[in-house]
Parts: sequence; structure tokens; C-alpha cells
Amino acid sequence: MTRTAMLAGATGLTGQQLLKQLLADARYAEVQALVRKHAFAPHAKLSEHIVDFAALPKLPKIDDAFCCLGTTIKMAGSKAAFRTVDFDYVVKVARAAKKSGAQRFMVMSSLGANSKSSIFYSRIKGEMEEALQELGFAELHIFQPSFLVGNRAEARPSERFGIAAFQLISPLLFGPARKYRAIEATNVARAMISAAWLRKSGTHVYLSDEIQKMAAPSR
Repeated sequence: MTRTAMLAGATGLTGQQLLKQLLADARYAEVQALVRKHAFAPHAKLSEHIVDFAALPKLPKIDDAFCCLGTTIKMAGSKAAFRTVDFDYVVKVARAAKKSGAQRFMVMSSLGANSKSSIFYSRIKGEMEEALQELGFAELHIFQPSFLVGNRAEARPSERFGIAAFQLISPLLFGPARKYRAIEATNVARAMISAAWLRKSGTHVYLSDEIQKMAAPSR
């Protein structure tokens, strides 16, 4: 039995990997990608919808919704603009997905997400998670990875150095510190798809170490 998936945030680091994997997954007959402008080459399974995330139209019927929308305060330009993307748009996508029949919602959040945090970024992520829980999805899967590793087109030399350094120290993090280990974006994408097929009702939160295990090939 195949399903229809919807993906928001398909042009980002993790979203790009997730789109590739969804299109290659025989369990999905169709993938609906929500984008601000045309971004992908034609594919038999892909339906690209150019939308305004501030005012989403009625979406086609879907089974599984995946959301990788997110930015940084630096890229957004202000805290208000950051909140618009990482809270408002994510919640709007979730509401639209639920109206279109989605039973499962898989969303990218961040390590340290907490609505009571004194750190603005973490507080917004936490508020977003709480807002999604109020929507009443049969299954809500929240992913809180640590540092994401992958080919970042916008990465500067200093950022590339930081990524390499973080990868080197990650294997030295054990016990409670394991959740701070860097993780490949492709593995986060693989874990998000894996979660969609677990048939686990309720809300579930995954940190980097658990995400890594979920992404491992089945034996």
C-alpha cells in the first residue's frame, strides 16, 4: 500500500536529502513539494506547488507530511522574520496538512528546543513544538538534531573549518553528551521517513543519537 507525501522546506540542507529519498522510496506513489518558486527538475512522482506560506491554498489529499522549514536570525534579518518562518509558517503548513488528511507529521526542530528557554532561537522552536502538539495529529514526530553535516552551498571557509572541527570531536562525546554529536543531514532525512512507518501514535521526540539509530539500515 503506497502513500502520498507532502514536503515543505525541500530546498534546505535536510529537505533536499529528504526529497531525494521520498522520490526513491517505492512506498510513496506521489510527493507534493511546497516551494516559493520553481526549484526542481520534472519527476514522475513529484508535484511542485508554488505557494505563499503566509496564505497557503487548499492542498491535495496527503497521508504523510514532512516539514524542514527553517532559517537563522542572520539569514532572516531579524528576530521577527525568523519567528515568521520557524513558527508561523511551520504551524500553517501543519494546519493545512491536517485539513488535507495527513495522519502523520514529521518536523525538523532543534536540540535545546524549549518554550521557556532564555535563548530566543530555542524558545521559538519550543513554542513551535507545543503549537503542533495542540493540532491533534494521530502521530507527531519531532526531530531535534545537533549540528547538521552536509554540503552547504552558502558555507564560508570559517564555517567549513568549524564543521570539520565539530566532526572530529563528535566521536569523543559519550553518555549524556552523545546528543551533541554532529549528524549527517541525509541520516536525519532517512530517520524522518523511518518514523512515518513506525505506526506509533502520539508525540515522539528524537535526539541525534536516536536519529542515528533510526537511520541505520535494517539488518
